[in-house]
Amino acid sequence: MTKNIYFASDFHLGSPNHEQSRIREDRIVRWLNFIEPTCSELFLMGDIFDFWFEYKTVIPKGYIRLQGKLAAMSDAGIKLYFFKGNHDMWVEDYFTIEMGMQIVSDELVIHRGGKSFYLHHGDGLGPGDRNYRMLRKIFRNPLCQWLFSLLPPRIGLGIATGWSIKSRNVNIVHDEPFLGEKEEWLAVHSKEVLAKQHYDYFIYGHRHLPMIIDLGDNSTYYNTGDWFNYNSYVVFDGEELSLKYFEKSGA
Repeated sequence: MTKNIYFASDFHLGSPNHEQSRIREDRIVRWLNFIEPTCSELFLMGDIFDFWFEYKTVIPKGYIRLQGKLAAMSDAGIKLYFFKGNHDMWVEDYFTIEMGMQIVSDELVIHRGGKSFYLHHGDGLGPGDRNYRMLRKIFRNPLCQWLFSLLPPRIGLGIATGWSIKSRNVNIVHDEPFLGEKEEWLAVHSKEVLAKQHYDYFIYGHRHLPMIIDLGDNSTYYNTGDWFNYNSYVVFDGEELSLKYFEKSGA
């Protein structure tokens, strides 16, 4: 049986409330069950959780069905990758210890099937997200993270969850329009990278809009979309990369 590589992002589990998050989590687990027989590697491209922070002995409660499924997939020999997004950048070693998951902080370059892939969640890249870049440096600063960890979990998680909700409400838009190739900042960033190094594929999340853009020079940009509106993901079958939708036409 052919073994595929799957890419998905922006589940934002925990948002906007427990009931709707559980419905989405159940759908994601059904998708994982669907892909598992043909999956060799799974790349979770960021913002899997609407908020995540790991204290030394405390993690956010919930999401047990997803974690259990991922652990079972890891036990079955499927390689798992977790990209830090702008909502779950505080992932540390919990998933690595529990299920051997590789944590990716920024970009990751891989080669599969004779093709080269440039992978990144997408936050802070290109001409967009200028104000966020400064916040990203602060939030990822080890000293700032250590200071935050001194807050009792009830207070720290409460503050961070409130910020996460505010950020999500600003950035998640239903039926967000395509801005055009010259205005899509991740496409712009990809072309800047291409000027220095060729990659066959660029794959991002973050944008919440599934898309495919021909970058020229035999290179293509894919965005995995989100699981609020699209249930979209990207799959590489060893020869071709495809954008697909779960429990919708073309799943």
